[in-house]
Amino acid sequence: MIGKLYLIPSPIGNLKEVSPRMIETISSCDLIACEDTRNTAKLLSLIGVSKPCFSCHEHNEKQASQTLVSKILDGKTVGFLSDAGYPCISDPGLILVKEAIQNNIEIVPISGPNAFLNALIGSGLDTSHFFFYGFLDSRPSQRKKELENIKNITSTILFYESPHRINETLKDMYNILGDRKVVVARELTKLHEEFIRTSLKEITFSTPNLIGEMVIVLEGKEETKEDISNEIILNTYKKFIDAKFTTKDAILATSIALNIKKNLVYSLVNKEK
Repeated sequence: MIGKLYLIPSPIGNLKEVSPRMIETISSCDLIACEDTRNTAKLLSLIGVSKPCFSCHEHNEKQASQTLVSKILDGKTVGFLSDAGYPCISDPGLILVKEAIQNNIEIVPISGPNAFLNALIGSGLDTSHFFFYGFLDSRPSQRKKELENIKNITSTILFYESPHRINETLKDMYNILGDRKVVVARELTKLHEEFIRTSLKEITFSTPNLIGEMVIVLEGKEETKEDISNEIILNTYKKFIDAKFTTKDAILATSIALNIKKNLVYSLVNKEK
């Protein structure tokens, strides 16, 4: 009998976010795959569960995923436990999920803590449409190119960023995207949780000493009809295609990102072909 793959998020700071279902699921697994076996062993000890851990991180995920899928096909139930957050969301897990799907393995996601959703709903910025970007490139030149590519998105945009790059990233955002509302959510769920609600101009020139894990919630570009030309629409669509979106998903993502009708994007894409 084939086993299952559970995708298990872990607390982003506050251990009280460990749910009874999470403990129950971990207890039912034969093996816990994780990014860092030391961190996971500490967490398991804190919740009173003892399970063998298997390393599966960004540097070995392809090979490790094949090993894990083999174990599941042999009847083992495996849980993939992310470090501080959700599997596959700016964390490893996607390669494992794809490998499991190709082998018809049942995948069961477990709900849990998530930094960017906490930041979004606490930001006060528009939540009707949003675009989760994740981490920008750590190289300044590449980071600036990425910001140029997304500067016309009219939806709220969310980024993850580390404390040693936060000031430079905010400065690049101001120089490339212009002044916009921004919220920096730091240390979410922890003792010193803070939402800094300001503007890119203000935070760039105040150069605060920001520490801890951070989410940047950025106001989208103010929509003006004349700005959204056919060229912008097609260029945005092509960015999603380059990011390996399917045609259908790229059309939908473009319509959401630019806040325009999906049929308009579809029509332009067909004309382009």
